[in-house]
Amino acid sequence: MNYQYLKVEDRNDGISVLTISAPKTLNALNSTILREIDDYVSNIDLSRVKSLVITGDGEKSFVAGADISEMVHLGEKEGFELSKLGAGAFRKLEQLPIPTVAAVNGFALGGGCELAMACDIRIASVNAKFGQPEVGLGIIPGFSGTYRLWKLVGQAYAKELIFTGKMIDAQEALRIGLVNAVCEPAELMNNVFAMVGKMLRNAPLAIAAAKRCINNGFDMTADEAIALENVEFGKLFATEDQKNGMSAFLEKRKVMFKGK
Repeated sequence: MNYQYLKVEDRNDGISVLTISAPKTLNALNSTILREIDDYVSNIDLSRVKSLVITGDGEKSFVAGADISEMVHLGEKEGFELSKLGAGAFRKLEQLPIPTVAAVNGFALGGGCELAMACDIRIASVNAKFGQPEVGLGIIPGFSGTYRLWKLVGQAYAKELIFTGKMIDAQEALRIGLVNAVCEPAELMNNVFAMVGKMLRNAPLAIAAAKRCINNGFDMTADEAIALENVEFGKLFATEDQKNGMSAFLEKRKVMFKGK
């Protein structure tokens, strides 16, 4: 499908790069962009795409928030529907069984920070800025930011960031655990691809199982999360990848996983 605001680059190494491209508004999320993200994630070809990288068009902004000009005249019902649209698209992204990485270049504010948090990993350039400034507009984070931010940085930092609406730089984001790594802008994509390459050399079914355990286990009791891990661990012993991986280890040979 051709998108108005998304650029899709499918690389030969199994990595798909999804670029949010609305440079005139610093890639701010409007309802069309959210629907396009939802459509892309809903229809991604997982037989071909082994990892997804999301970034923003240009060096100034990953995503500078939601499109205020679109939201200013919304009523309660329309606000609810917009929140539901964004949260639904980001939930689908979060639940993809493949590794997802946000390559954060520039501003990741409001909905942009929420989009990055829906990815598994966040790598930021040194010029990246993060924040949830919605309370300064009379609203709250509406695309699951109040849920995901505290999971990543803890309740105290999440409340501070959301209640003050302040913006933090990449190093502060790294310090509190919001991002995984920080690098120079020119090295951002190379670093992202290097990390993803390491992931893709491992068993994809095992990564998918680990992702399910981590994502779902957070909201379970300890006993429920451990029971889930037991089940997922056991299931992997029925896969070709497990047989091949362990045999290769014992035989001291290189392994090539097939995702079977």
